[in-house]
Amino acid sequence: MKNYLEFEKEIKDLEEDMDGLKSPFGSEGISEVDTKKIENTQAEINEKLRQTYSNLNSWQKTLVARHEDRPKANFYIKKIFSQFTLLSGDRFFGDDKSVIAGFGLIDKKSVLIIGQEKGEDLNTRIERNFGMMRPEGYRKCIRLMKLAERFKIPVVSLIDTPGAYPGIGAEQRGQASAIASSIECCMSLTVPNISVIIGEGGSGGAIALASSNKVIMLENSIYSVISPEGCASILWRDPSQSLKAAEAMKLTSKDLLELGVIDEMIPEPLGGAHRDPDSIAEDLKYSIIKNLRSFEKFSKEEIYDHRKAKFLQIGRNIGYRKSSNLNNSELSYRETIYQKIKSHILENKLIYIGVSVVLIASLVTIIY
Repeated sequence: MKNYLEFEKEIKDLEEDMDGLKSPFGSEGISEVDTKKIENTQAEINEKLRQTYSNLNSWQKTLVARHEDRPKANFYIKKIFSQFTLLSGDRFFGDDKSVIAGFGLIDKKSVLIIGQEKGEDLNTRIERNFGMMRPEGYRKCIRLMKLAERFKIPVVSLIDTPGAYPGIGAEQRGQASAIASSIECCMSLTVPNISVIIGEGGSGGAIALASSNKVIMLENSIYSVISPEGCASILWRDPSQSLKAAEAMKLTSKDLLELGVIDEMIPEPLGGAHRDPDSIAEDLKYSIIKNLRSFEKFSKEEIYDHRKAKFLQIGRNIGYRKSSNLNNSELSYRETIYQKIKSHILENKLIYIGVSVVLIASLVTIIY
């Protein structure tokens, strides 16, 4: 049974009509199927999907990112990677079922795969804790990332979580420390790490695994420091202001790509990833292989510097680069020519204003 979102009512009605047209059993028994009408109805469905999904607001994209039928991490792992070997446990407390981690092959090369898994039905969602990781989950990831670094194996993370689990047991076992340690581990790796936000990228629970050389988002996924409902509750004391909050937070892939927070957006099939999972899995596989190949000739120092410069550049019009006059661990400012000219004019604006006034006065004198 298909699940529909609140803005898909017309699409639902059309698809129910389509199911009726495809059935050979009419009110008077077996009847002939009208193939022409089926084609017209399918064309109408496609057009309605195109119109609807090309004009989604930020809140509607949030609903798509949370869609029950949206492909989860386990699906992508099975479709994209071969010879996957599951590894469990943090060697301190236990195993966290909300994260799937292990080694596998892609493009005939070994990678560490880390996937935040929400579950496919009620039972598996409860088992997976709805994708909300506990401290032991992050510590498991840290253990495996360090193992991958030791053997020079790249890391691929599939992000899909509303946030880290906020339960009292998790807090007692050091949730905040585990998240901070995971971010530190991701940032300090000397092997390439690529993160793909396949659904929700919520709060520190996502950032803990998304501090990577390349951060990629599927078109209808979201990535933010808090959920729109949480933001609305804090700012306006009203969860019904979720649309307003979602628009202000700039949490969609398009907004984040423009802001430079992410590196790539993967377009989804018509109507979202849940309507053609195999197609989006192929596109995601191609993107992962392409990005991994881009680091093949990088030394471990260059991989580390690439990641460091990437995050230092976010929110700035200038980047950072290595300077021959500095130690290897230090970075210096890198300004574009445009930025240099702009900075020079701003610093000497009074001089330029004075010169302009003198020139204008001279021209007026010559003319008259």
